[in-house]
Amino acid sequence: MTGPEQHQAAPGDAPGFDQEKVAGSPWWRDAVFYQIYVRSFADADGDGLGDLPGIVSRLPYLRELGTDAVWLTPFYPSPQHDAGYDVADFCAVDPRFGTLADFDTLVDAAHGLGLRVVVDIVPNHTSWAHAWFRAALEAAPGSAERARYIFREGRGPGGDEPPNNWQSVFGGPAWTRATGADGTPGEWYLHLFDQSQPDLNWRNPEVGDMFESVLRFWLDRGVDGFRIDVAHSLFKEESLRDQVRTHEVVAGQTLDEDGGMVTPHEDDEPMWDQPEVHDVYRRWHRVLAEYPGDRMSVAEAWTKTPESMARFVRPDELSQSFNFAWLAAPWSATAFARVIESTVAALEPVGASATWVLENHDVIRVVTRYGGGEVGLARARAAALAMLALPGSAYLYQGQELGLAQVDVPPAARQDPMWFRTGEVGRDGCRVPVPWSGVEPPFGFGPGEGQPWLPQPEDWAALTVEAESADSDSTLSFFRRALELRRKVALASGDEVLVHPVVDGVLRFDRAELRVVVNCSQASVDLPPGEILLASGPLTDDQLPPDTSVWVR
Repeated sequence: MTGPEQHQAAPGDAPGFDQEKVAGSPWWRDAVFYQIYVRSFADADGDGLGDLPGIVSRLPYLRELGTDAVWLTPFYPSPQHDAGYDVADFCAVDPRFGTLADFDTLVDAAHGLGLRVVVDIVPNHTSWAHAWFRAALEAAPGSAERARYIFREGRGPGGDEPPNNWQSVFGGPAWTRATGADGTPGEWYLHLFDQSQPDLNWRNPEVGDMFESVLRFWLDRGVDGFRIDVAHSLFKEESLRDQVRTHEVVAGQTLDEDGGMVTPHEDDEPMWDQPEVHDVYRRWHRVLAEYPGDRMSVAEAWTKTPESMARFVRPDELSQSFNFAWLAAPWSATAFARVIESTVAALEPVGASATWVLENHDVIRVVTRYGGGEVGLARARAAALAMLALPGSAYLYQGQELGLAQVDVPPAARQDPMWFRTGEVGRDGCRVPVPWSGVEPPFGFGPGEGQPWLPQPEDWAALTVEAESADSDSTLSFFRRALELRRKVALASGDEVLVHPVVDGVLRFDRAELRVVVNCSQASVDLPPGEILLASGPLTDDQLPPDTSVWVR
């Protein structure tokens, strides 16, 4: 692991930050975060792959959009078997994306614009190219090197069967058999994801010590926080017993009959959400507290209930946890009301702020989930306007502000390991590079010609940042207005939210003097009295049409 280099940065004092906000409530409690999928945001050198200098060049766009912080997906050295979530060195920059100097430039430029910088950290596993795992493969069973990972003897004659029945999230067994120095089959190692991502053994204190040094390395370079990949994993039941399965494990995410996202949860999950994981985050909380500027953490924790999600954000643990219940809900007023009420109720006892998210790099884009075409786009805009009115933080995914739909990436161009392991289409369709300008690929993504690393649709000319900036009715213009109004109105409305009973498929909730109405029905409804601040689509004759939402004061 590369040694730390001190980079002087004081985010709390950087030009452009709202000093009054920093001095009072932590900045992250009601911030708008913008997720940058580094490979697909902006390409500075023309190789078809996004990079850190490309991000720097587009930071003013994010400031103009009205966001408060950027979250960067992994940019560390990696064989890229899982788009960088297979990390070979946690304290360096992959040359494909730039250098540490480029990262320092990005942090300084973001802070100068009043933007915070959050980086991804991947504590569940390393790449099989990491120095630790290479040493483990070369070492003998029972060695200190292997004790950093989860190696076990196989079952059955000759140890030819995996140690237990656990399945990989990406499909197939969660175990791969290692080969000894003499070429004979040996122990098996656990990987809850791809075989190139061996799980770390968090019962080994070396692992916790290493990750504390990783946190400090990036905090010393000025980062404002961390997004924690699969934060609910890390520890597994020590016995590594078989899982009692009640249904077939499905790779990735699926859709229910209403178009909602489904994350399969078993009643019995000995590999997820073990109680020991909370000691890790108490330690991380103490590390972040040593640094100025309200450094933060947000967990990607696919937990079973809002109550289990809330355990990650107790006062001495993490700052936030993604609220995937909102993302998973179908287009339904009843479902939305249930998510708001259960989220607020679960977080109130621990004093944590909510997070609201509709998209990320792992799920089908919301326009497509909500039906696709004009209907899907109208619903996506309506849901976003409702989400932005709620107390807490909002997380946007690049291209969401343009109304991008899921892309049907040709099989020959797909790169998601889920595709190669299971034949499932995978997540490439939400990761296609952002269209910035022009009338043909790469649509200003970079200075090169032709298609970038994942091909863009040929008909994206009307969806570029350039085209939508010139159209006052575009989705981008709508998001800019919504984020501006959020600062002026929603953030001044306190943290209390009152959800009214759902009647005839219409969601209504109040936040002080702000009333939000979301029409999920198939008929127009009367607009409430008051001043119309913003609607997600056209209004007609004092009526709120289907698939439309409105803010009223």
